[in-house]
Amino acid sequence: MATQIQEQKRVGLVSLGCPKALVDSERILTRLRADGYAMSADYAGADVVLVNTCGFLDSAKEESLEAIGEAIAENGRVIVTGCMGDEAEAIRARFPQVLAITGAHQYEDVVDAVREAAPPSQGPYVDLIPQPDIKLTPRHYGYLKISEGCNHSCAFCIIPQLRGKLASRRIDAVLREAEKLVDAGVRELLVISQDTSAYGTDWKDRAGAGTHIVDLARDLGSLGAWVRLHYVYPYPFVRDLVPLMADGSILPYLDVPFQHAHPDTLRRMARPAHAEKSLDRIAEWRGICPDITLRSTFIVGYPGETEAEFQTLLDWLDDAQLDRVGAFRYENVAGARSNALPDHVPDDVKEDRFARFMEKAQAISAARLAAKVGTRLDVIVDSIDDQGATCRTKADAPEIDGNLFIDEGFETLAPGDIVTVEVDEASEYDLWGRLAQERSSRPE
Repeated sequence: MATQIQEQKRVGLVSLGCPKALVDSERILTRLRADGYAMSADYAGADVVLVNTCGFLDSAKEESLEAIGEAIAENGRVIVTGCMGDEAEAIRARFPQVLAITGAHQYEDVVDAVREAAPPSQGPYVDLIPQPDIKLTPRHYGYLKISEGCNHSCAFCIIPQLRGKLASRRIDAVLREAEKLVDAGVRELLVISQDTSAYGTDWKDRAGAGTHIVDLARDLGSLGAWVRLHYVYPYPFVRDLVPLMADGSILPYLDVPFQHAHPDTLRRMARPAHAEKSLDRIAEWRGICPDITLRSTFIVGYPGETEAEFQTLLDWLDDAQLDRVGAFRYENVAGARSNALPDHVPDDVKEDRFARFMEKAQAISAARLAAKVGTRLDVIVDSIDDQGATCRTKADAPEIDGNLFIDEGFETLAPGDIVTVEVDEASEYDLWGRLAQERSSRPE
């Protein structure tokens, strides 16, 4: 009697939050596909829906809860995972029909929950076909997560409670994953973690002790792809990364979370309170690599922030002249020590300071981009439509920084091409340019 092949069970996914959560989603889907599951692009076609939640801010939690509610309304069979998994009681109080709840990077628990909710089809050939890893980003760039957790105890943050202490991945595992990505056509590796510069510092009593982010960056730089570092705390040895940027091994781009500039605000944040040393380090980095791009994020309206403290931040920004800047209005996070601080800043004052901060940052960005008009830059093509090509320079990370647009002579370009352009126009955050030479070969 012939064996009847069952139709594959299908899993839908809603992935919220940061790139680290996106990598978690990719790993979960890769494991599910190895078990014979197919992916569904919509609610209607899914046998079960995964919602990978974000729990960093109360506003992010509310967004996660709204996503869970939408998935339940549209499909009804929902499994929740991610950072909000530690708040299972709150989730079940609002959505008692949720099938299962697991925490951040609990891959096996998520897969087990899916197997229980929608047992995989058992076709005779499914397990014989090796499958590549699933990527949720475009083919030409990919996120490379090098560690989990964080050893910092910032007063406003609950990441160590959600994701635990720092746990660096083995360097051979990271490099093997990076090589697979490059072999699959990835031309830009986006290195992420909660604290990238701390990579390997948890290995004092383990194999690999003595290996740190500089060694990893050097090895990644040998693979032939762009390598972009995110979330790099300004430890002194970060200086050793900058020569790798100057010689082209990795991109001249540092994403450093300074958070504030006034020493009293930084102390209340439980952050290093040496803003003047940060300015010295910035000058040192630019002395080694004049083309370096510096990105950072800041919190305005932190509890106790006076107008004088905020003005110190604006003055520091004038001195630092950072290329890429983002800001958050402070908000309480359940479980964070900053909630108990006195003198919380009224919402209208937060809004005013946020607007003033972003006006300052925008003016700096506009001036720094205007200085690039007339220069030649290498860019990577992200997308093409009938209006032109949307690209990024080495100074731009996907989705958080600016773009460079080519609106003439773009017809033969394709996503993943790396080309040289001559910049002929600039705005506050974006550039426009035209092709300056033949493009490089695109990935096969």
